[in-house]
Amino acid sequence: MIINNKSSIPKYFQLQSWLQDKIEQGYYATNDKIPTENELVQMSGISRATVRQALKNLEHDGYIIRKKRVGSFVKKNKRNLLNIPTIGILIPDIRSGYAAILARGAEDEANQNDISLILCNTDDKLSQATYHVERLIKLSVSGIIYIPVAATDKQNLEVINKLKRKNIPVVLADRGIQDSNLDFVTTNNFEGSRKITQHLIDNGHEKIAFLSNKLYSTERLRYDGFISKMKEINVNQDSSITILDDKAFDVNRYLTHVHKILKNRKKFTAVYAGHDRIALLFYAGAKHLGLEVPKDFSLVGYDNMPLTTISLTTMHQPIYEMGQESMKLIISRINNEKMNVKNIILNSNLIERSSVRLIQ
Repeated sequence: MIINNKSSIPKYFQLQSWLQDKIEQGYYATNDKIPTENELVQMSGISRATVRQALKNLEHDGYIIRKKRVGSFVKKNKRNLLNIPTIGILIPDIRSGYAAILARGAEDEANQNDISLILCNTDDKLSQATYHVERLIKLSVSGIIYIPVAATDKQNLEVINKLKRKNIPVVLADRGIQDSNLDFVTTNNFEGSRKITQHLIDNGHEKIAFLSNKLYSTERLRYDGFISKMKEINVNQDSSITILDDKAFDVNRYLTHVHKILKNRKKFTAVYAGHDRIALLFYAGAKHLGLEVPKDFSLVGYDNMPLTTISLTTMHQPIYEMGQESMKLIISRINNEKMNVKNIILNSNLIERSSVRLIQ
């Protein structure tokens, strides 16, 4: 809702502030046409005179140009006029725990360096990533931090190549892209996965179900780490309790995977969920079937997201620090285009809670 009718703030100023925020956040980029007076009246429920007052003020402040019988258009963004460097950061979804934490780390580092940050939610979709990249190019951003979306490496590279053609530097965060030759900040998913698998083995578990995703480099590495550790103890992984999804995370589809694995619960004593959101679904699936964790099966996750309802053994990733390091790296790249490509790999730590049971 644009207008709060209960607020003491004048309605014209509420609309003015809303439009100003949209322009500053890049929703309306330079030369874009903003909604017409009629559209703004319908959107806000206020009078045409009030809409005109808001537009008049935006024009006076240098945000828009009003053209008679044509409409109102965004002027060159004020951040650029003030020579304030602007970084775009593309994350899957600000509502997901890890993305919000990573973005906060990047933002805090940006503030320390007097840099403006534009946050873009891709919803893990290629189309959204392309849309935001094109808008950020219009805004003449200085650089971009990019978390690759749920697509192939080739498709993600096509998005990045739009930036390369404009000489806009890019840092990859969390998820990598094979043969991208880009600066990259992540955690050691392979070794972290070996560590948490070893924890299950140390507690007597050698029959372990696995559910994750093969689209993302992070989860592929976790699977590889898991398999390498299982091979060390001469266990051939059972394919009937191993699922690697190949699409963006979807609760309903993953619940189907969870129920498929739980129907084979006599084949395993523990479950390794590729990330904590999947682990949550195993708790839900277990409850639906009258099962308990860890009484009926042990469970581990990955990420160490804030989960108030369960006590999950998981791997803690320094996600806030990943955001900080990504911002430091993009700043360094902007200041020195010729520096060698850097890959920063942060360590993860095992967090032991009560979801793993010792078996004999």
